[in-house]
Amino acid sequence: MFVFEVKFRWQPSGAIVGFCFKVDPQLPGGLSFWSDRYLCRMHIDILTVLPELLESPFAHSMMKRAQDKGLLSISVHQLRKWAVNEYGQVDDYQYGGGAGMVMMCEPLAKAIEELSKQRTYEQIIFLTPDGKRFDQPMANRLSLGGDLLMICGHYKGIDQRIRDQYVTMEISIGDFVLSGGEIPAALIVDAIGRLIPGVLNDETSALTDSFQDNLLAPPVYTRPDDFRGWKVPDVLMSGNHRLIEEWRHEQSLQRTQERRPDLLDS
Repeated sequence: MFVFEVKFRWQPSGAIVGFCFKVDPQLPGGLSFWSDRYLCRMHIDILTVLPELLESPFAHSMMKRAQDKGLLSISVHQLRKWAVNEYGQVDDYQYGGGAGMVMMCEPLAKAIEELSKQRTYEQIIFLTPDGKRFDQPMANRLSLGGDLLMICGHYKGIDQRIRDQYVTMEISIGDFVLSGGEIPAALIVDAIGRLIPGVLNDETSALTDSFQDNLLAPPVYTRPDDFRGWKVPDVLMSGNHRLIEEWRHEQSLQRTQERRPDLLDS
């Protein structure tokens, strides 16, 4: 018996739903659907000088569930393990002068090379303000790929030679500067991890999130249907699924036009 994995891409957003099948010569026809687990596993390594900042984000909620199910594994590595001396040095003054320290070549090169011997990375990602802006389509694409290595910058950044020789993708989470790349790393891992089949209880939930198909999500309501005279729209109580979906699409379009018209132009 052997097991294989199938992934389907949902166009145009690229969100995925995973199905697993068991191939067994003893079964009639040799093929059966196997729905009690998923095999769409991903591993993410993260290099940082402050691993403590990443303890909480991965120890709760969806990311904890993903790891408990064996769908996602995350390893956070202290870069000082590859320091150039016994004092744990990983940064130095920048050539040409100027304020701010730069993360050195040697520790990063050693770390990347050692970790790359353990697995093949789909992307080696440097988190930097001058990278490509992270968005939902990028999260979708990364969730469809293989293992990732993320480098959290600090100080004035990392030596350009590491970016030139090792980094395959540079990502920014917005036009602002943070103290380091740990918060962006946590954000990106969460955005990717929740798309892995089996992490969410309902796979279709991720397909209706904001930014899938370049639309913001419509308003949502729950019980009671009348709270202080504020009522749930009648269409949502109608039971007519076609009308409900039409209403939701209209609301998504209206909300996007009012709040993020730029999405409709992309």
